[in-house]
Amino acid sequence: MSESINIKQTIVVRARPDVLYRLALEPKRRAKWDPNLASADYEGEGSRLANNALVRFKFTRRLLGLAFTAKYGQLQAPQRGGWESVRHVGPLEKLTQGWVFKPMPGGTEVTLTVNGRVRYKWVRMPVERVLHNMVATTLLELQRTVDAQGAQLMEDMGRELAEKQKADQKAAKEVAKAAKRKK
Repeated sequence: MSESINIKQTIVVRARPDVLYRLALEPKRRAKWDPNLASADYEGEGSRLANNALVRFKFTRRLLGLAFTAKYGQLQAPQRGGWESVRHVGPLEKLTQGWVFKPMPGGTEVTLTVNGRVRYKWVRMPVERVLHNMVATTLLELQRTVDAQGAQLMEDMGRELAEKQKADQKAAKEVAKAAKRKK
């Protein structure tokens, strides 16, 4: 019984869509800046970025060092592109990744979508957590690669939001404790 995982995150990056398109979809360029990939290269000699091109990816040890082959599809430079796994990737039956680059004043809106179909129901939650983390770090590193100041700002905002949520949770616990004591 397989279950689907769908993750979609958007970020604004101060760079042109064509630059981001090449950084995100060219395997060798991607392997240089993406901390989730140990290696990425075309299968076969003289391959280039095109629909149905096969690429061999290998995740870092943090992502279990899984190696898999993916096939490019839906390439429309510089607006969109993506790939899907040819065979299963560890506990996933299928793993797909899609990028959309929408130009806007002052930069590009980048949307990264990752879809996976888990082979076993019991492994869904941990795999989903890992994929969420992978998407967030990939987008942050893409932004850091082309726009270091903007990435630092996003990281600081995320940290502040997390601290605020922790403080709110702590306050809610204190209120609950106080309410219990009054009874």
